[in-house]
Amino acid sequence: MFRYRLIRLAMNVSRRLLLVRFKVVGRENIPAKGPYIVVLNHTSVVDTPVLLLNFPLQKWRFFAIEKWKYHPIYGPIMSWLGAIYIKKDMVDRQQLREAMTAVQEGNVFGLAPEGTRSFNGKMMAAKDGAAYLASKAKAPILPVGLVNNDVLFANVKRLRPTTIEVHVGKPVMLPDNGRRVRSRDLPAYTHFIMVHIAAQLPERYHGHYADSPALAALRDGEDPWPHCVE
Repeated sequence: MFRYRLIRLAMNVSRRLLLVRFKVVGRENIPAKGPYIVVLNHTSVVDTPVLLLNFPLQKWRFFAIEKWKYHPIYGPIMSWLGAIYIKKDMVDRQQLREAMTAVQEGNVFGLAPEGTRSFNGKMMAAKDGAAYLASKAKAPILPVGLVNNDVLFANVKRLRPTTIEVHVGKPVMLPDNGRRVRSRDLPAYTHFIMVHIAAQLPERYHGHYADSPALAALRDGEDPWPHCVE
């Protein structure tokens, strides 16, 4: 855990310089140990540091866009912390197998199902990688909504403080459809994952999922799965 302690120390110094405060809602929902899969909305390059600063010290693996691999500062740090580098909008089978192995070994795995950063803060249609990984690994999914990451750097330019909110939902398992999961099942599972993330966020972030009947059902305390299948 030495590497995580060292990086957290550096991150804490950086966040103070950036005038960042944190508010964590649902900390009690974080499992005591892995394996589990953290899924989150992706609005900033600081999403991963925010998770590392606010979650317990534990072993992480996570997907990162390949361009960061070649950054002279962030590349070595991210590799050191457990990044699996992927091409933008694409995860190949070898990378998925590496992620599967990481989860099976008890690591916490973090990924943003949208695959790329939203530049306006609104959720975009997600890809099926998270659903595929969760269906194969049979691991709990922990939905996390990050609020105000999207305005952090605009605030920094104006020397304004930012309170980043980390909303942690309860762990969920993918519904059991009574048979082996096939490719055609993944979009429904992806929708299920994304509405659980959206449920942790204010409406201004809902974007592609704003009118989802599954999200409306979840916010009303009902089972969203039937609407995901529809």
